[in-house]
Amino acid sequence: MTFYKTALTGVFMLILSGCSATGKAPEANTATCTVGNALTQTTLYFGLSRPAGADVSAAEWQHFVDYDVTPRFRDGLTVFSANGQWLGNNGTLAREQSKALMLIHQPDAESNHKIEALRDLYKSRFAQESVMRVDVPACVAF
Repeated sequence: MTFYKTALTGVFMLILSGCSATGKAPEANTATCTVGNALTQTTLYFGLSRPAGADVSAAEWQHFVDYDVTPRFRDGLTVFSANGQWLGNNGTLAREQSKALMLIHQPDAESNHKIEALRDLYKSRFAQESVMRVDVPACVAF
């Protein structure tokens, strides 16, 4: 079991190498594409539990997608329902219903600004401590 945990940690670190905790997307996409265009795939993970009060409702989530996400990413997006879990600072396992939002976009400052605006807006509107962001280079063809 330790081997698998160590291997998984190593793979995760390789994926995240070159990323920083500043909330900035990589300056350049390092994908070398034989088919399609070099773009960036960003996945954002939004928790649906509030620290106090009711969970973010389906109507609230859809309003966020329709009025905040879609105007910023008109070319398209994908939303997944997810079940998140993490080990809290107190050593207790926390579980939460979540939404994952996948965006395919140009690796540029404008896209980064739009993504960071969404993260900030969601955190303030729904009393969230964080919105996880994962960026990876992608080769995209239609």
